[in-house]
Amino acid sequence: MEITNIKESRNIIEDVELGSIADELDVNPGDVLLSINNRIIKDVIDYKYMMADEYLMVEIEKPDGEIWEFEIEKDPGDDLGIIFTNPLIDRAKTCNNKCMFCFIDQLPPNMRDTLYFKDDDSRLSFLQGNFITLTNMGEDEIQRIIDYRLSPINVSVHTTNPELRVKMLRNKNAGKIFDILKRFHEVNIEMNCQIVLVPGINDGEELKRTISDLSTLYPSINSVAVVPVGITKYRQGLDNLDIYSNKTSHSVVKDVELMQKHYIEKLNTRYIFASDEFYVVSGNKLPEYDEYEGFPQYENGVGLLRSFKTEIEEALEKSSYSESKQKLIFATGTLAFGFMKEIARMIMEKYSNLIIEVVPIKNYFFGETITVSGLVTGKDLVEQTNKFKGFDKVIIPRSMLKKDEEIFLDNITLEEAIEKLGIEIVPSRVDGLELINLIETGVRS
Repeated sequence: MEITNIKESRNIIEDVELGSIADELDVNPGDVLLSINNRIIKDVIDYKYMMADEYLMVEIEKPDGEIWEFEIEKDPGDDLGIIFTNPLIDRAKTCNNKCMFCFIDQLPPNMRDTLYFKDDDSRLSFLQGNFITLTNMGEDEIQRIIDYRLSPINVSVHTTNPELRVKMLRNKNAGKIFDILKRFHEVNIEMNCQIVLVPGINDGEELKRTISDLSTLYPSINSVAVVPVGITKYRQGLDNLDIYSNKTSHSVVKDVELMQKHYIEKLNTRYIFASDEFYVVSGNKLPEYDEYEGFPQYENGVGLLRSFKTEIEEALEKSSYSESKQKLIFATGTLAFGFMKEIARMIMEKYSNLIIEVVPIKNYFFGETITVSGLVTGKDLVEQTNKFKGFDKVIIPRSMLKKDEEIFLDNITLEEAIEKLGIEIVPSRVDGLELINLIETGVRS
């Protein structure tokens, strides 16, 4: 996840919610929060923790340096209505690991500065769902998570084998992971874990050992996702790693499904889930909708395709609209090409006169080993859809663009891409209802 405002550490107020407590007290954008109940607010976790109190003494510094003090009585948990310039308030904590599979180390030069920032911050895990390794924090930070009961948090485990984890993360503290997880388990902190699998390193028997260890901390560790290592063409000076092939992906799926059967009997949950990429590359059939158990690792690419297909089926069944005289391009990464061809077929069966061309965008920017849609760049998109003429729109997954801005990874804006291509490019979330609504009305949800 790309982090913004990583250098700002003052509690600068960007906005105040209309009608909020802060608004009534004439707190304004540009003011600075100094303290609450004589306690310096270190970060957003401190701020949220203090909001549980009914009585607050708040110090605000105005732009001219004047200090205003407020005595506030409110309901427990009510917020002051302050929005900070930096949502974290404090500087984000950087990652000191040198992981053998780190994607950031494989980025080309001259991209946005924020893309090269490695965060490993428990607060971002709590607030935004980022995965953290727990290796870049001292005892005080670990205890703070316990004291504040920060939950849920997402943890990148990779392996519970201490020696192997030190080797994979190249951090002498990495081997302590299971001890930390046990401490969180003892105070009922909810966790979801991920394992980035590297062929021949932490899969096979090592994976089984890791899942066996983690399962002893259920239900605190609610689920575990396994995702494949990503390899770009920019790996000069880095470890020589393999990518998962059809055969090795099939082995992973087989191992995961065997473990799922075991944990269904033992814990009444499948517990471990393989990412969609393993199923697509191996050619194995996607699990059924209910087998994802509420999609606890959806944002990690686990069940995204199954959920999307089910949403498409339900939206088409409910739709009474049948006419659509359009020619559309569905642009996708090469990984999802076959899947999106099936989605296009389903949609065209519903709408007469609708033509959909599914275009798999090869990733020349990062290298063709990168196949996911979320890493397709504007340049690759434009160059590879440019030969298709007479189409009304190009529909792309919203994940191709920056989370809070319509710009591709190579700094080409959506507007610039539209101008270069000469066709409207419309982003759509991986949401079946939104896509069908877009086809029927032309309007994004």
